[in-house]
Amino acid sequence: MNTSDRPPIINVNNLTKYYDRLPAVSNLSFNVKTGEIFGFLGPNGAGKTTTIKAMLGLIYSNNGNVQINGQDIHRYGKQIKKYIGYMPERIAFYENLTGLQNLYFYAELKNINKNECHHLINEFGLSEHAHKKVGKYSKGMVQRLGMARAILGNPPILILDEPSAGLDPRGVKLIREKIKQLNQNGVTIFISSHILSEIQAVCSQVGIINKGTLVAKDTVTSLSKNLQIKPKIKLEIPNITDKIKKAIENIEGVDKIEITGQTLEIYCLPETRANVVINANKAGAKIINLQTEEASLEDIFMKFTEG
Repeated sequence: MNTSDRPPIINVNNLTKYYDRLPAVSNLSFNVKTGEIFGFLGPNGAGKTTTIKAMLGLIYSNNGNVQINGQDIHRYGKQIKKYIGYMPERIAFYENLTGLQNLYFYAELKNINKNECHHLINEFGLSEHAHKKVGKYSKGMVQRLGMARAILGNPPILILDEPSAGLDPRGVKLIREKIKQLNQNGVTIFISSHILSEIQAVCSQVGIINKGTLVAKDTVTSLSKNLQIKPKIKLEIPNITDKIKKAIENIEGVDKIEITGQTLEIYCLPETRANVVINANKAGAKIINLQTEEASLEDIFMKFTEG
């Protein structure tokens, strides 16, 4: 979905927050546009959770402000929070209540019809456990119930902190597809996650924070291009010889070569790939498998946060 011409719905302006005189975030500024899926990344301790708490009005900053739909989160927090769904990293429910009872409780708080709770329980694969106390839920079940709670009432903005944490592959796929579906229906989604492949799969924009400062914000493709991160070609060759390696190394446009078992990983320009295969064959390589990989979000993340 192209959101470049849409107005920002979340504005973080010069946000600064100190804990014991140490800055958790420093002059942090970015925006999230209406209908966008924005991925927020950073190493542990980079300031992600502090930023999210400030966005939700859960903490006061030392400087700067956060505006949601043009309104200051602290001045108009009560109204704003009505149309934000939030899934925290550490999800807490009343463990002596069942999954369904927990959703009933939040539906009453939001003044939402309880029938929606039944639909969400089914949608997130919890129908068999609807009447089981949450204290007996697995981590993955709690995570899915947390996502159900976040979207209760169909809020137009979702803030998700590690939504795929503790989920098996089927649960990860369920959450990923739900995020895509919600976004297609116009929901703006802000995601903080350590699972970079999931961020790359769903996000239209990413922001990378390091040591409390925003170090990058753009699409994955643009960040990769600006950093000049070369894609790679993987050749599976039963007997890799020095002759084969040198034949590839001498090609203009090849950045580096890594060998793992019988696999050659060659970082090179896209237009160089054909020459890599031709030179490898001339050097006696019997290629049994060939794969190409574009620059990943992990490559970009490491470039911006290393050191």
